[in-house]
Amino acid sequence: MLRRREWGSHPLIPGVLLVIFFLQMITASSLKSPVFDEPAHIGAGLSYLKTGEFKVNPQHPPLLKELGALPLLLLGTRFPVSPSEWKALGDRPHAFYQWQLGRDIIFGNDPDRVMFWSRLPFILLAVLLGAVIVAWGRRLLGATAAAGALLLYVFDPTIVAHGPLVATDSGFATFAVLFLFSLWHYLNHRSLKRLLLCGGALGLVLATKFTAVILLPVALALMLGATRWIPAIVPRRASSLVDPLASEDLGQRVVWCLYSFLAIGFLAALVIEALYFFPRNPFVYLDGMRRINADHDPTYWAFMAGRFAPHFYTYYLVAYLLKEPVPAIVLTAVGAWALLRPGALPRMDRAFLFLPPAFLFLAYSLYSDNLGFRYMIPALPFLHLVGGAGLAFLLKEGGAWRRVCAALLCVWMAMAGTAIYPDHLSYFNEAACASTAPSQVRLDGGWYCGPTWLDDSNVDWGQGAKQLKSWLLAHPPQQPLRLGYFGSMGPDQYGIEALAVRVDDLQRTPAPGLYALSAHILARAIGTLRGQFGNGPGNWLLHARPVAVVGHAYYIYDIPQSPVR
Repeated sequence: MLRRREWGSHPLIPGVLLVIFFLQMITASSLKSPVFDEPAHIGAGLSYLKTGEFKVNPQHPPLLKELGALPLLLLGTRFPVSPSEWKALGDRPHAFYQWQLGRDIIFGNDPDRVMFWSRLPFILLAVLLGAVIVAWGRRLLGATAAAGALLLYVFDPTIVAHGPLVATDSGFATFAVLFLFSLWHYLNHRSLKRLLLCGGALGLVLATKFTAVILLPVALALMLGATRWIPAIVPRRASSLVDPLASEDLGQRVVWCLYSFLAIGFLAALVIEALYFFPRNPFVYLDGMRRINADHDPTYWAFMAGRFAPHFYTYYLVAYLLKEPVPAIVLTAVGAWALLRPGALPRMDRAFLFLPPAFLFLAYSLYSDNLGFRYMIPALPFLHLVGGAGLAFLLKEGGAWRRVCAALLCVWMAMAGTAIYPDHLSYFNEAACASTAPSQVRLDGGWYCGPTWLDDSNVDWGQGAKQLKSWLLAHPPQQPLRLGYFGSMGPDQYGIEALAVRVDDLQRTPAPGLYALSAHILARAIGTLRGQFGNGPGNWLLHARPVAVVGHAYYIYDIPQSPVR
């Protein structure tokens, strides 16, 4: 692609976009209560740094939990467990202890202070990922495409929502892209320094999430592909561990690429051992891997489009088409068409852009629990790069109408990311309401219809409790509040007094009163009612109009005042 001085090459453009990104996350996250997984990760991380033991939340590697807890350790945050109590827990505390420990840390100190400092490293990691997207994008696709990719990234509601959270998905994305960028750089400019950096980056990404091991076959495939795609610089030089592609002999290249892959893996293992503080058990990482999904309920059925099933193979495709802004989807499609044309991009670069997201999407669609589009966050930066290429194509190849379309798509993308502020997690694009409730499509998308499509962290993950408390203070209920809460903190910890409402309680004619229903509870209640009544009047939640929606996460119903259409 053309690489002249062009739009996006000025350093102020990515700088301004990253500042906007940082400000979105830092301000929006301050309004949000801890999401479901955060207490467990905060509690586990601080316990690692305080005790040097990894018995809490072993089903996730330690890196991100340690990063989230490091500021708390440096600030002297009170750890609520005495040495004798810690010893009495034994080697394997009950699975629910991780949340109890996290709650005690958060509310045993200043909750807002704990959440700010534990989230700050994750915000910085998300900004780092944006910088890597720019750096890699410029080398692969040029300045215009890199700037376009960054624009898609910083205004992507899913990225802005999950970037600050003390969870695994966004951090996994950062280190996955960093590793693959390091691998691409090493294969194109082979040296001992770059080999070491590649091994270190692999160790970091493997220490974020156990499912990161799916990057190993991707990396091996890319390295073996390089044996055919990258020409030898010195034809008569023999291949080696540092430079497996020096020789022209394909057999030598393949053998030495395998050796280099093993060397990178060995370096990664050293990094992982260091993050576990060089434990007595050298297989602690593998022991943790065997506990993946230890806190998942095997009887829990996934929800999609009003139906329940143990697994939906199209779940992540549907989630992508509904949770990503329409302009991002359009630009990604244009970019894929432009880059897959013969001669548009070297085969090596094309493989690095398309193989990782394709493999991640396939692996998660086949094997992952359907718990949220957040699992696909590691694939999004690659799609943003492809979308950036689509924007560059529209701007540089074609008439004025293409440039107008490109500008409109950029404005639409920025609007999608800002109009939903500060409630990015609940974002759905306009297609969510297009067929059933087009009148509910607004500047902030089709979030209103989100609970009819997906549940869990797609709509509400516990982040709206602080906003609900503020709404209740501004609108004091004149009758007992009935609350359908989804989260791990407990509404009473925010001073919310309410009668608990479960999905089963919503399957019969509701008692009069004020109901505040989490979008997750609402989604599963609508789906359960649909199994009995379809979309008819008996599915009363499908037709009832809320009197308010708080934080795009809590639907407020005044029964019987809330009319049923």
